[in-house]
Formats: sequence, C-alpha cells, structure tokens
Amino acid sequence: MLYALCLLHGGVTNMETILIVDDEKNYLLVLSAFLSEEGYETLTADNAHHALEIVESTDLDLVLTDMKMPAMGGIELLRRIKEKRPELPVVMMTAYGTVEKAVEAMQLGAFNFIQKPFQNETLKQIVNKAVGTYRVLKENLRLVQAIEERYRFDNVIGKSKRMHAIFDIVQKVAHTKATVLITGESGTGKELIASAIHFNSPRRNKPFVAVSCAALTETLLESELFGHEKGAFTGAIAMKKGRFELADEGTLFLDEIGEVPGSMQIKLLRVLEQMSFERVGGTRNIAVDVRLITATNKDLKVEVERNRFREDLYFRLNVVHIELPPLRERSEDIPLLAAHFADKYGREANKDEITISPEAMRFLYDHRWPGNVREFEHAIERAVLLSKGNEITMDDLPKELMNFADLETPIDWQRLSNLPETLDAIEKRMIQKALALSNNVQSRAARLLGIPRNNLHYRLKKHNLL
Repeated sequence: MLYALCLLHGGVTNMETILIVDDEKNYLLVLSAFLSEEGYETLTADNAHHALEIVESTDLDLVLTDMKMPAMGGIELLRRIKEKRPELPVVMMTAYGTVEKAVEAMQLGAFNFIQKPFQNETLKQIVNKAVGTYRVLKENLRLVQAIEERYRFDNVIGKSKRMHAIFDIVQKVAHTKATVLITGESGTGKELIASAIHFNSPRRNKPFVAVSCAALTETLLESELFGHEKGAFTGAIAMKKGRFELADEGTLFLDEIGEVPGSMQIKLLRVLEQMSFERVGGTRNIAVDVRLITATNKDLKVEVERNRFREDLYFRLNVVHIELPPLRERSEDIPLLAAHFADKYGREANKDEITISPEAMRFLYDHRWPGNVREFEHAIERAVLLSKGNEITMDDLPKELMNFADLETPIDWQRLSNLPETLDAIEKRMIQKALALSNNVQSRAARLLGIPRNNLHYRLKKHNLL
C-alpha cells in the first residue's frame, strides 16, 4: 500500500536521487517505497552490472547496495563506483556482515555499513547523513568553482561610457531576481556579462549553467533543459536531470534564445511563469528556483513582428535589457583590452611585460574586428606566442587580418570605364564587407546584404571570392 501511495503522489517535488542495488526484488520494492516516502527520488537495479550503467549515466546523490550478490558483489561494485565517481557516497547493506567485511568496505571508501534486518529509523538516519554530507561537498566544490570563475571577469573590461553604463546596470540588477536579456553581435562578451551578473549576486555560490540553444535540435533542447526519464525516447537509457534542475538556486544562461523553436517557446514561457516542469516522459512536477538570463544576436522585436518569436515570451525575458556594443564602436577600450590580453597570455608564456609597437597598435585601432572581443583576444594571444621578444609587432599579428585592411579604402573610380563595371566593383566591395562583418559565415553575410544565400553563392563565384 505504501508503494502505491508513492506512485500516486503528484505534488511538486525537488528530490535528491538514490540508487538502490539488491538482487532481492522485495527489498528493492520496500526500500524504494520507504525512501520515496521520505522525499527521495529512487532508482533500482537488481544486479551490480546494471547499477554501474546507471552510475555512469545518471546524476546520483547516494548508492545503497547489498553486499552479497551473484556475478559481482557489493565490494567489487563499491570499488568500481569509486574509480568512476570517487565523491559519490555508498552505503553497504548485508545480512552476512562481519567485522572484516565492514573494515574492507570502509577502507575502499564506503560511507557507512548497515546490517540486515535493520530498523527504518536507522536506515533513515544513515541515508540522511550520507546525502547531507554529499550536499555539503557539492556546495564546497561549487564555491571553489565560483571563486575560480570570478577571474574570468577580467575579460569584461572597458573605460568607454557605454561599457561603464553596462557595468552600472550589472551592479544594480545582480542583487535582484529579474530576468535579463543581453543582446549584441557575436563575440561581444554576452556570456561574460551573464557570468558577471551571477557572480555578483546572492546566488554566486550556486551553479551557473550555460546552454547554447542554437546547437541543439528541438527534441534535444527539450531534454537538455528539462531532463528526461529512462525510456522517454530512443536512446534514453537512464534518467537525466535537465539544466533547469541542475541550475536550481543558481542562474541559467540561455544563449542564442532567438533560435528556440515556437513549440519550445510555449514550454519555456510556462516554466518561467510557474518555475516548475516535468521531465520528458515523466509525470512528476519538479519545482526549481532559477534566475534566468538570455542572450541573442538577433533583434527580437523584429522577430516578434515577423511572428517568429512569441510576444509574451519576449516581454517575460526583456525585464532588463543590456545591449553590448561591437568593439568597433568602443575603440577607446582597445588599448586597455590589448594591455590586458598581452599581460594575460604573456604570463602564460613566461614572457614578462609584453608591449605593443606603435604600428601594431595603430592597426589594432583601425581594424574593424568583425569577430569583436573574441577575435581581438585570439589575435593578441597568437601574437604573444609568436613574438620573438617582449614586443608585439605587425609581423606577429595574424596574416588573415590583413585581408580586411583594404575594405575601407576608396574605389579607384578612374579605372572604371562604364556603369556595369562600376556596379560590379561596388557589389564586390559590399560582399567583402558583409563577409568580414559576419566572420565569413555566408548565411549571415547573405542576411546582411538582404539576399538569399544561393544568390550570394552565385555572386561569390562571379567575383572570384570563393
């Protein structure tokens, strides 16, 4: 009866997950029912080999395993679990307990040892202590990671008025729960701003989880965000927690939110309104406390007007809007960025006090940087590594940058004899500039030019630009 009640329980839950391993199915049934009633999510395996598959593929908080099982016993299972996930607590159960076996299990890293038959209250105390200890361990690991991640904010630097205005917004919004929409071209540092908001917030010691929405199909994105139950679809061999669940009490950063399909937009809106969801293939409602930050290089207002993005979701995401300027619009930050990256990669290469020649600095100023700060950083990193001494010169800068140097030079009109030739010259120059601004991604260049991609391909052939 207790087991049936657990299955019928439909309230909102936020559980830690325990794997129970025993070759006696009655024990699996009874323990699963008891621990479920105590508020834990339970998975079961009737042999050690199956248990190892679950350990490898599932987010677990505790393994509760029998000592004596056919094929592979509990001691060997413990040894293999510690090889794969040394931090995961394991509690051993046995009806054949001896002092020697208990000592062996503890030496191999078992959290505790309990002998059958045992009282429910005894099991409850041991399980609560093991899960609680693991919870503290994970929080400490997150704290260490958070401290390390804070150094990444060195990349979010600038003295321009626009960047100072952005820093002011970050400081004001960090201590709130408001959703933030960050817009800007690729490479402007949207994820770094999202990180800055998180690590300057009360959630700084909780997870910061980032997802690129454009990198996943609709089905995979749903599973990635909300998780899935075992057997939910082909290939779902085990339960998997989604990014919303993993970001509980922390921050979830959804990059390229403009690429989310319409059906997923509806589900995302519902989760934001209720802060609860069901895993794919599941029926249990899981509650979370997540601060959401999103980013896109698209104009979502235009996407709404063209019925490609839901207006209600746009308003829900756009509580606070931060627009990052491209590097070409804040050139006064270039010396500061150059000095920072030169120092950063100089230290990594054991080169002290890296300087930049006036000629190279002039080029850094004049270049359009279609890839923005990301491209700028990679260029300085490469120059530091290739420089012969402690000064970066023009010879050290990536040669491919020079291919864009003539894009701003005027067309030599005197060499053009007729209208078709003049129009071809203008067209070629516009295509070159669009490719430069889009980092040579033809689909983006075509959008900038307002022409179909196949049309751009034809014109690239026409002007020998392929």
